[in-house]
Amino acid sequence: MTTEIGPLFQYLQPLEEAVNEIANTWRPDDPEYRADVYRQIMMQFSYGYFAFFHADAEHPDWAPLWNPVYTLQPNPDDIYYYAPISSDYSYKIIGNRGTVFMITFTTALSSSGMPWENDHVGTYYNDIDSGDLKTDANGDFELLLSKERPAGYEGNWLKIAEGARVLMTRYRSYDWENEVDPSMSIECLDTVPLKKRLSPEEILERIDHMARMPARATKLFYAMQNSVKNNVGVNVFEPAIYGGSFTRQVYLPAVYDFEPGEALIVETDLPAQRRYWNWQLNDPYFNATEYVYRLSSTNGHFAHVASDGRFYAVIAQEDPGVPNWLDAAGFYQGTIYGRWYDCDSSPTPTMKRVKVSEIRDHLPADTPIVTPEERAEQLKRRVRACQRRRRW
Repeated sequence: MTTEIGPLFQYLQPLEEAVNEIANTWRPDDPEYRADVYRQIMMQFSYGYFAFFHADAEHPDWAPLWNPVYTLQPNPDDIYYYAPISSDYSYKIIGNRGTVFMITFTTALSSSGMPWENDHVGTYYNDIDSGDLKTDANGDFELLLSKERPAGYEGNWLKIAEGARVLMTRYRSYDWENEVDPSMSIECLDTVPLKKRLSPEEILERIDHMARMPARATKLFYAMQNSVKNNVGVNVFEPAIYGGSFTRQVYLPAVYDFEPGEALIVETDLPAQRRYWNWQLNDPYFNATEYVYRLSSTNGHFAHVASDGRFYAVIAQEDPGVPNWLDAAGFYQGTIYGRWYDCDSSPTPTMKRVKVSEIRDHLPADTPIVTPEERAEQLKRRVRACQRRRRW
């Protein structure tokens, strides 16, 4: 019996639920906010095709996760990929690690291996990073994923806990210009049938997941940023949040707010041992602020550390002519996130609201001058470096 297929629009009605989430933004009556949220919904909806149609646990493949297009708060240093897996199977990843600063693999719970099918990805189980990964002299490696380590197996292995349905990998780069991204494949080691043609029912089910994804993702991320504001207010960093999808990573979030003619000074001590750290700006909807053509993030490789051993950044709309400018890209509200990864401490920064004309009064006296020519060259090199990474 053939399934009756109705008009396409009837399967897209859940998108309106995402529109209703405008009520949970900071300015629900602002037409600019409404237009931005519409754009966000289209971005999330378009990503849903990768999430729900591209691969399955029996036939895994890499799909892009967060990046400069699918901007749900990606770390600008990271290239994210996702593959559906199942604790019913074993998998092998074969590839070359390249020269990126770090690669990580994380398994997580999702009810059927599809991101955002529920209101959140779920419980994070196990992760491994390239500091633990054995490679040969050329950087080639194999990584086995299974519920149990095979007897006598001494190679790279990542446990798939019962119920895990998601594998997320990050290619984390410090020096965007000179590091080479990994190249790798994933395969199911069990005997499985050939990848089949989807039935009408399965296609409609996946379209429904696509239509529901924007509301589910938005509810999660709006709640996350609103909780920071509710907990500590604006222009104040919430003390370190441990874990998330990494067992070794600490997050430092704050909601920022300033007016034309003003800037924000971020100041922090640095851990003595700091394997990786960075800072990034997000817009008011938890999307990473444009970071290919804007200097809205920095990391431990690019950042200027002051003569007093501290880190100072300036959030501003116009170039302040100092190191560590975080370009707000037209937004006067948003969030800033810092990360300490594998560090021996997790200092909590401060944020100060100042007049643009007084920025240098709040920085060390020997803070260098960054000329317009130097800034233009910095941005030009950033654009080239980012475009040369495979992001989707």
